[in-house]
Amino acid sequence: MTSMSRARVARRIAAGAAYGGGGIGLVGAAAVGLLLAEVRLAKRQVGNGATPHVPQAGGRYGHAYATPGEPPLRLTMLGDSTAAGQGVHRASQTPAALLASGLAAVAERPVELRNVALPGATSDDLDRQVALVLADSTRVPDICVIMIGANDVTHHMPATRSVRHLASAVRRLRTAGAEVVVGTCPDLGTIEPVQQPLRWLARRASRQLAAAQTIGVVEQGGRTVSLGDLLGPEFAANPRELFGPDNYHPSAEGYATAAMAVLPTVCAALGLWPADEERPDASRREGFLPVARAAAEAASEAGTEVAAAMATGPKGPWALLKRRRRRRVSPTEPTPTAHAGPGNPSPSGV
Repeated sequence: MTSMSRARVARRIAAGAAYGGGGIGLVGAAAVGLLLAEVRLAKRQVGNGATPHVPQAGGRYGHAYATPGEPPLRLTMLGDSTAAGQGVHRASQTPAALLASGLAAVAERPVELRNVALPGATSDDLDRQVALVLADSTRVPDICVIMIGANDVTHHMPATRSVRHLASAVRRLRTAGAEVVVGTCPDLGTIEPVQQPLRWLARRASRQLAAAQTIGVVEQGGRTVSLGDLLGPEFAANPRELFGPDNYHPSAEGYATAAMAVLPTVCAALGLWPADEERPDASRREGFLPVARAAAEAASEAGTEVAAAMATGPKGPWALLKRRRRRRVSPTEPTPTAHAGPGNPSPSGV
């Protein structure tokens, strides 16, 4: 699918989500019968060796930066098993912990991390997760990071419904005063046991949902970072190193790669990134584009950020597309706090 056609479909999905349109599917019904054998085979191979344990990464990071009278930054993670960090054994290896450690180092302030992500969650669980986050109006996060979408594809959730729930979550968090960064749907075509034609369809569905998610998020005042096939080349070269033991979830190295891509956008959303980095850099093919086109380009290139720029333009809302330089983060273990655990953890699911 070309970038322009992906932009058109993503715009249609986002419009359906915004105005209560019908269920635009991600995979054509005619293809489902041909895929049943592939799905059964993939399910037998994916998930073997999965560990039910999800490390509890909530707590305080960056104690060395503590200053009397200055409160810590509050970072909250929402989403599915990727946000929860399923597949690794130590809290410091989860993407939430890596982001908290990196944010503390950049801000030179402690960061209080709370993780309400639920393994197995689809986008409709974000309603519950946001309610948990906003239950205490005195502890609204400074920034929320959401990673969601893979289960929407594998559970055949209509894209319009998926985007509607995500956009609603972003709107509620932004209205409460939190900045929001969304890691969009990863490219399920990189999962090693999945064969053709399921691999091709999974990739197409993943990228289409990611583009539609981007439009919905940006229109609500959030920012997105495309996860896409961020780990694709590394998976192809070192699948045993960057996949976890279940051949589905990332390993510690895989999560670190994703966290390095998301961290600059988290810092930029909080005004912590250098001012000269906020201007478009033509040498990195950055610039202002209609939001649907920016969303389609981001879905095609992992690690790309999209943020709102102008509410109106010749072709509707415009967005700033950025390809930020990634920053390596050093893992640290959390110091437990009152909000250390996830909202309602589950050992099962994706």
